[in-house]
Amino acid sequence: MAAEIVNPRNDSGTEGAPEEPFDPVFALHRGGKMAIQATVPVRNKDDLSLAYTPGVAKVCTAIAEQPDLVNDYTWKSQVVAVVTDGTAVLGLGDIGPEASLPVMEGKAILFKQFGGVDAVPIALATTDTDEIVETVVRLAPSFGGVNLEDISAPRCFEIERKLQERLDIPVFHDDQHGTAIVTLAALRNAAKLTGRTLGDLRAVISGAGAAGVAIAKFLLEAGLGDVAVADRKGIVSRDRDDLNPVKREIADLTNKAGLSGSLETALAGADVFIGVSGGTVPEAAVASMAPNAFVFAMANPNPEVHPDVAHKYAAVVATGRSDYPNQINNVLAFPGIFAGALQVRASRITEGMKIAAANAIADVVGDQLAADCVIPSPFDERVAPAVAAAVAAAARAEGVARR
Repeated sequence: MAAEIVNPRNDSGTEGAPEEPFDPVFALHRGGKMAIQATVPVRNKDDLSLAYTPGVAKVCTAIAEQPDLVNDYTWKSQVVAVVTDGTAVLGLGDIGPEASLPVMEGKAILFKQFGGVDAVPIALATTDTDEIVETVVRLAPSFGGVNLEDISAPRCFEIERKLQERLDIPVFHDDQHGTAIVTLAALRNAAKLTGRTLGDLRAVISGAGAAGVAIAKFLLEAGLGDVAVADRKGIVSRDRDDLNPVKREIADLTNKAGLSGSLETALAGADVFIGVSGGTVPEAAVASMAPNAFVFAMANPNPEVHPDVAHKYAAVVATGRSDYPNQINNVLAFPGIFAGALQVRASRITEGMKIAAANAIADVVGDQLAADCVIPSPFDERVAPAVAAAVAAAARAEGVARR
């Protein structure tokens, strides 16, 4: 059944028609949520001659002779393309490029508000992997970085990899890496709170899509003891013959314990549950976890484990929702990551830069560390500057900074 569309401004134009209910969501989105704004005035012919012809020709000629000047004399070094094909939008799924635009606009304004980074939504009318790659490569001269968004797995992995190989600007799939970075930050602080290290922990991830795969790889890179990943058919393990190439790689990297069977089987004695799949985890499975467990149930709007249930058994509980403590929210990561990468004109975003971002987010909590505060608020103004500084320093240390 199609969703009912209300007219939030009651301006149907039909005389005598009954007023429709006011919907503040539609009211806020009417006309879009962003606009282009000039940074220089054009008040008279002198301004015009400088901003446009003939003055602009001097700048064009200089850039043609010395291409790197494009970063100094255009917006390129300060702007990110937010690119989607509309195939995995929030919890809505494959809704197409036009329907994805409100989300891409939202992403762009978060870039600006939290990181001071300009961003442009680009929704593509193709789902073909090579066509997406070719399109973004051709658009890239206008941008300092590319944020891939809401592209379905497993295509998202190949698209990101191919773009990273062909472009010399940061390419970052936020659904993968932003989620992984914030998860690691929260997990570091949860471990610290309970007197443990990452190496002491065994985690179980529900979901083998973009976020689940990225989180598993990233946590292992950061030193996690062990992790098992489960999809709809159970634990991703080497004994399964139904795995795509991405899941086969995950089977080789994870599950040192050699578990097989269901998610519930993996949770017995586990220290950490990380949910990025939806669905519901039975309370009995949560109860079977190790003492002082952590439950990060991040599905929206309905966490895999309701916080009330999780609190019965877990020392630390986190969700993806803003109405509970410890919100695992990507906005803690991506604005500062791109701000730092653009600041030093990084050619890519490395694993070291991601680790630095996670550590910076975790460190912001500081003396406030508590069971209901293992991650800072998205509105904590310290976060983005701390992440940007850490990412910029890591880029310089790893040799990918160009200034």
